[in-house]
Amino acid sequence: MLSLCNIRRLLKFPKGTFHTSKTRTASTRTDEANAEKTFDKILIANRGEIACRVMRTCRDMGIRTVAVYSDADSQSLHTWMADEGVNVGPALATDSYLNMDAILRAIDKTGAQAVHPGYGFLSENQRFAERLAKQGVAFIGPKQHAIDVMGDKLASKRTAMKAQVNIIPGFDGIVKDAEEAVSLAREIGYPVMLKASAGGGGKGMRVAWNDDETRQGFVLAQEEAKTAVKDDRLLIEKFIDKPRHIEIQILADEQGNTIYLNERECSIQRRNQKVIEEAPSTFLDQDTRKAMGQQAVMLAKAVDYCSAGTVEFLVDSQKNFYFLEMNTRLQVEHPITECTTGVDIVKEMIRVAAGHPLSYTQEDIGINGWAVEARVYAEDPEKFLPSTGYLSTYIEPIGKAAGFDNVRIDTGIFEGSTISMYYDPMISKLITHGPTRQDALNSLAKALDYYTIRGVNHNIPLLRDIITQPQFVQGDITTKFIEEVYPNGFQGRVLTEMESKQLIAAACYMHVEREDASSSFVENDRYDVESELEDQVVIKELVVKLEDKLHKVKAISTFTGLKIQINNELVTIDTDWRLGSPLMKANINGQQVAVQFEKRNGQLLHLRHYGNKYSVLVLDSQQAELYSHMPEKSDVSVAHLVLAPMPGVVKTIHCAVGDEVEEGSTLMILEAMKMQMPLLAPMTGKIKEIKIKENDSVMDEDLLLEFELPQQTS
Repeated sequence: MLSLCNIRRLLKFPKGTFHTSKTRTASTRTDEANAEKTFDKILIANRGEIACRVMRTCRDMGIRTVAVYSDADSQSLHTWMADEGVNVGPALATDSYLNMDAILRAIDKTGAQAVHPGYGFLSENQRFAERLAKQGVAFIGPKQHAIDVMGDKLASKRTAMKAQVNIIPGFDGIVKDAEEAVSLAREIGYPVMLKASAGGGGKGMRVAWNDDETRQGFVLAQEEAKTAVKDDRLLIEKFIDKPRHIEIQILADEQGNTIYLNERECSIQRRNQKVIEEAPSTFLDQDTRKAMGQQAVMLAKAVDYCSAGTVEFLVDSQKNFYFLEMNTRLQVEHPITECTTGVDIVKEMIRVAAGHPLSYTQEDIGINGWAVEARVYAEDPEKFLPSTGYLSTYIEPIGKAAGFDNVRIDTGIFEGSTISMYYDPMISKLITHGPTRQDALNSLAKALDYYTIRGVNHNIPLLRDIITQPQFVQGDITTKFIEEVYPNGFQGRVLTEMESKQLIAAACYMHVEREDASSSFVENDRYDVESELEDQVVIKELVVKLEDKLHKVKAISTFTGLKIQINNELVTIDTDWRLGSPLMKANINGQQVAVQFEKRNGQLLHLRHYGNKYSVLVLDSQQAELYSHMPEKSDVSVAHLVLAPMPGVVKTIHCAVGDEVEEGSTLMILEAMKMQMPLLAPMTGKIKEIKIKENDSVMDEDLLLEFELPQQTS
């Protein structure tokens, strides 16, 4: 566990890093790089895990770092990691991390010679790069022209065409209004994609399959784009059915050298935002990989690109690939490329910004094994909505001693951190690397089972379930994977019979440990005669309720251990778990499993198994008899209430008290993490009361609106 008081000590040994052997053969280049002069001090114009990631490489290179932080981040990990820190404003990103004037003042104050922008915020802001150049400060990223051209989807598409890069069919211009969008969609042919010209990260994107969806999608995409990037221009193009999202990482220097670091598969997405990435892709062959890499290099050269960048493609079932966009910055998922190539991408960015040529040629780049990255978010995995709160427990599955020497975790939080509504709800990036894809996936599954996070909801249940889905294991994936596998949303894991027995056995073991601790389970005379210890057997008859099913259980306790008999079937459990531990590592019927203990309410244990939450009721025979007579609680209907599904800001309200509305109509727009979410009417009826007004901040499950009950309208 991390506590604030010992962060400084622990930061001397950065967590979450592991090294892969470099595929290059010119080892003398490393010695030359160590003697290179780059910068004495770099300011990182970002926060969270990416700021911490950049700082680690800076420290390895002997470069001092400056953190900028908002009021909300004054005690954050990236602020503690840096050699210096400067407050740049209030919690809202527009007043702090997007405040160019404040960041430029921080540069003046600290004497930083260069700025690394990370990703998001000002990383692809041409104006910011221009102002840095005027101030004589190096921007660790591409030149202003490349940012400008590639940051505009229309201009980037035209540039790609000139560079002979494959592009998606669509309209070469800005869509004026919703009706023109419908007309163009009919010409192109459904389905179509509406997307912000200056957008990115899934902001301002909507897929439409008919005229009505095009009209609604135009309005929502325009609102999202305006909020996220202050530019509501939209494009429209053909939506490639059954596509894979595959991207090529490139590196380029000012001497004209440009190379590609192979591909990353990023098809597992929800709401156009990536969830799991891997490198390489299961789908590409060497010829397709080379062709995509060469086209990415051609595009980079067309805009005189330098630094790190990523060219994103959509790939169809026949391995035809189409240019999607170019991100002129470091990508969230860059660690998996570092694992499979041995290249420190941040280091190369810093070197290039200092005027040095790349350390690598194309011949140096190979593929070493397989790497997978899972984005661990604070969110409700069933609703796909952000979660906020205080991290009361945070234990990472990391370190060789714990059996996780092939795991890397990039994070910007520690135990005691707060996940706020102001920024992206990412907790960490969990990366595993192995000789084969299955090795990497096995390591990822184990790491997810051991990852202990308390205080906020998180998406580990979904991540854990995805990587065991047959289609995913086979590599049969598209960008529609989540909506196809979970058509009604993720409902949690349905336990197999074996998994249920594992959970029941673990719960009974925990119950017995508690009973032993209170000296109520084993009689004292059990320990009277040492020679007879192995013959002493104490049997406790229990009833266990799991997922609305009752199971008769016998806990058979001997001096040599505990055995659990579930519905007359014997289950062996071997574990050293003790009361107070949040994680049980056990061998149950010969299989290694991890069960997390969250809390206990009387006889009810709240546990996690394979990432999912389960409530297990463990009763002795007398309690079970009394329980059978207890009445079931009746559910109080809340169908007439509209509650906030997540913390956010009410941007617009589209109804008024007394309005008659149809089920499914848009009542209001809620914004959180720069995403626009329409809240729809759960029923047909009359609006009785609206509890909020526009621009109000709301918390999860706050009451927003109330309908009149049917009997009140009769």
